[in-house]
Amino acid sequence: MEHILIVEDEAVIRTALRRLLERNNYQVSEAGSVSEALQNINKHSFDLIISDLRLPGAPGTDLIKQVDNTPVLIMTSYASMKSAVDSMKSGAVDYIAKPFDHDNLLQSVANIISQHSPNKHPKNTTATQHRGQPQLGNMLGSCKPMLELYEHIKKVAPTDTTVLVHGETGTGKELVATSIHKLSSRANKPIICVNCAAIPETLIESELFGYEKGAFTGAHTNRMGLIEAADGGTLFLDEIGELPLEAQARLLRFIQEDEVRRIGATQTMKVDVRLICATHRDLKHLSEQNLFRPDLYYRINVMQLVLPPLRNRGKDILEIAETLLGRCSEEHHKGPMHLSPKAVQAITTYHWPGNVRELENVISRAVILAEGDEISDDLLNIDLQLVHVNQLRKPLNKDDLLHFEAAPQTSPFANNPFANTAFPNNGANVPAPTKDSLSLDDYFQHFVLEHQDSMNETELAKKLGVSRKCLWERRQRLGIPRKKTNKQA
Repeated sequence: MEHILIVEDEAVIRTALRRLLERNNYQVSEAGSVSEALQNINKHSFDLIISDLRLPGAPGTDLIKQVDNTPVLIMTSYASMKSAVDSMKSGAVDYIAKPFDHDNLLQSVANIISQHSPNKHPKNTTATQHRGQPQLGNMLGSCKPMLELYEHIKKVAPTDTTVLVHGETGTGKELVATSIHKLSSRANKPIICVNCAAIPETLIESELFGYEKGAFTGAHTNRMGLIEAADGGTLFLDEIGELPLEAQARLLRFIQEDEVRRIGATQTMKVDVRLICATHRDLKHLSEQNLFRPDLYYRINVMQLVLPPLRNRGKDILEIAETLLGRCSEEHHKGPMHLSPKAVQAITTYHWPGNVRELENVISRAVILAEGDEISDDLLNIDLQLVHVNQLRKPLNKDDLLHFEAAPQTSPFANNPFANTAFPNNGANVPAPTKDSLSLDDYFQHFVLEHQDSMNETELAKKLGVSRKCLWERRQRLGIPRKKTNKQA
């Protein structure tokens, strides 16, 4: 069992973090300051140290100088992103912003331990290469979902199994298809990529299957279809969910019998084609609504590979951004360029609905407009208020639900500012939770309820290290009403 040391002066956050890690089979020790942490380090060996950046007495980065081979993960708030970047330069292996998402934190912890403990996790070390270098094909990133994706690609590529790649628009589904093709025995044969959504519905069948001379008006010569052109190689059908039902029926015949018949022809011809499909839509749900053929869905869904959205890839976002920055600056004949601290903050907190494709466009625009060698947040033109609530905390599960008990007159958690205090919530008195029941959402809820009479929304958001939009969204999710007497900021 890996041993982790938490260094955090806020007892509420320290307790919530300890409970989260212990539920995921980690052994945990605690410290409230750097000096207390050093005493623990002298007594025990740790696989990882998770430390807050700002601590009483000395900053968490001082631990980096005091430990030899133990990795240090720094916790900070979105408001102090520059300090987080500086801590990385000081030797921290990673940083995570507070309030953090449980899954992102656990993913970072697992990745760090796997990279620094090769004897315990030999599988993961082979997949992790140098920062900024492609891990597989042209794909970057070393977050847990991507490492799993690389392993699945390596296993399925040597076979002729049909693959369904699922991912949001702009995540790089074509890169996955290309990687599978290059790792297969068909690598020296062509890969034909078809965007089903870009071909008019009236032309899709003739494009895929070809046609004979005279098959319809305008068919003056014989024409080979794209499936036939991919013979011996790979056919990649992107956005297959947009394929018309008539074309789906013909495609099913090709998959079942490995043969195609041109439009207007009387004879079929055998083809040897590896099929890879991709979609951003829920094909199973569409098949249940008769908008996609169920028999075709089960034919193509032999091996499904899932590409995570960019917003769920942790520090991969910054790695990809820096790689794209280097590539774009070279393409536009500019010297080495770097991101400003505020640009880093914007990139790592933005929701990225367009994923990697949107990030590439944003970086390219900034490089073109830049006067010097620094990319500022203004050049990126990213709205810093667009921090999606899911980046901060997922909805509570049953293990995180608040269990309120009647507050005793004298609480053992007396040092907590929320102890022995009842907070009004929608007209009802909510007693303070006990020490063991507090989570990060509890901290957020009670901080807002305690201070919303004396602070406006802007001040509350600043104290919590989030945007006003995030504050509003979290109020809505947790059911925390705004006081009608509060003045708007």
